[in-house]
Amino acid sequence: MRRSLGVVGLTLFGVTYMTVVTVFTTYGIVNKLTDGHLPASYVIAVITMLFTAASYGAMVKRYPVAGSAYTYTQQSFGGAAGFLTGWLMLLDYLFLPMINFMLIGIYMNTQFPAVPIWAFTLAALLLVLAFNIIGINLVNKVNFIIVALSSVLVVIFVVLSFKHALGGDMSVGLLEPFTFGDGGLGPVAAGAAILALSFLGFDAVSTLSEEAKNPRRDIPRAIIFSTLLGGLFFILVAWAGSVAFQPDWNAMSAGELDAAGVTVMESIGGSALTAFFVAIYVIGCFGSGMTSQVSVSRILYAMGRDGMLPKPLAKLHNRFGTPIVAACVVSIFALASLFLSLDTVAFMISFGALAAFSMVNLSVIRTYIFPKGGRREPLTAGLVITKLVVPIIGFALTIWLWTSLQPLTWLVGGVWFIIGIVIIAFVTKGFKKPVPMMDFSEGDPTTEQIDALGDEYPLEGNRR
Repeated sequence: MRRSLGVVGLTLFGVTYMTVVTVFTTYGIVNKLTDGHLPASYVIAVITMLFTAASYGAMVKRYPVAGSAYTYTQQSFGGAAGFLTGWLMLLDYLFLPMINFMLIGIYMNTQFPAVPIWAFTLAALLLVLAFNIIGINLVNKVNFIIVALSSVLVVIFVVLSFKHALGGDMSVGLLEPFTFGDGGLGPVAAGAAILALSFLGFDAVSTLSEEAKNPRRDIPRAIIFSTLLGGLFFILVAWAGSVAFQPDWNAMSAGELDAAGVTVMESIGGSALTAFFVAIYVIGCFGSGMTSQVSVSRILYAMGRDGMLPKPLAKLHNRFGTPIVAACVVSIFALASLFLSLDTVAFMISFGALAAFSMVNLSVIRTYIFPKGGRREPLTAGLVITKLVVPIIGFALTIWLWTSLQPLTWLVGGVWFIIGIVIIAFVTKGFKKPVPMMDFSEGDPTTEQIDALGDEYPLEGNRR
């Protein structure tokens, strides 16, 4: 893979992956769950993600290669734990392109009701596949445009919302959306668990370690920057919408909840703002779908390279240097967007994301405080705080949100986990062989080792 991304490009990748208008992806679902306290859920989610983002930054300094939580857990706890973490993480990575394609279909259909939702969804899926194959540089250039347009929409929406509210049409008090309401902390925490999908951009940055100019320096910075920037946008937009418009969420149908952004825009700015919103939202979803497919194809590439999934997944395009087989597999899986419901996909994304987040936090403790072989740098106050206290807090917050998800989500996630164990049993011939994994036992990978990972089957003689 070609090293072409700096800290700005990586940060924009993360923010675009999240997409600042993703507030409206689960706007109706979470508002109904929290009885209009969406901003409070976002505050909890941002706090949780910042602790976990710090853990991702710590791990990417040690292992600046593609694979994200899969690689970090593998190197910290062994091949089996690494694969199962990556397998659970695939839930959010595989479903995230799908939810973007679904949303493109839903929102385009509000403006062109004569065209079925599935037609828009399928067109978006095929176009994203083409962009993915062409390469990361094109994706990076498109990201600049998407972030700029989304930022313009956010500014207009926030200004009109507060003008609408302060002009005498304030739906609730200015601070009311940040409270827990009559339902208490439980619903708000459950809402925060769903909103984990909004922050998947920061960990997606780590999947580009082999395409960053200086991964050890730029990836950790981009992870924190994208989390802070995206989180501030999310809170601001959710707050503005809450004080300006609070309908009876329980009275809305499932279809109305899915496209709640249109209802909000119509009530605040009329048809002109609604049309502008749909256009920018669709562009934002396209950008998020494009970057999320880039990330998951790299994870499948890493697993294929390590031998845990079929090796053809590690095949790179001869001209563009992109994982073409992995990209096509993601697109085939995304065809499920033609028949699944939006809330089901949203819950599954959050399940996989929170599972991966929890393991990355534990991996920091294992790697820096209790390393394999007992070779640890001297304990200092800074090391204890950054590599023990911070990841422990991140782990606890992540588990808290994870257990707030609905029972059906846990059932599906459990089945997915069992399938992962079956794959391990097959690859290891009934657990008789060790799980394949990259070997960094002699220390951190060198620049030459990292660059070599762009080959079709690298480190073939350096596996245990």
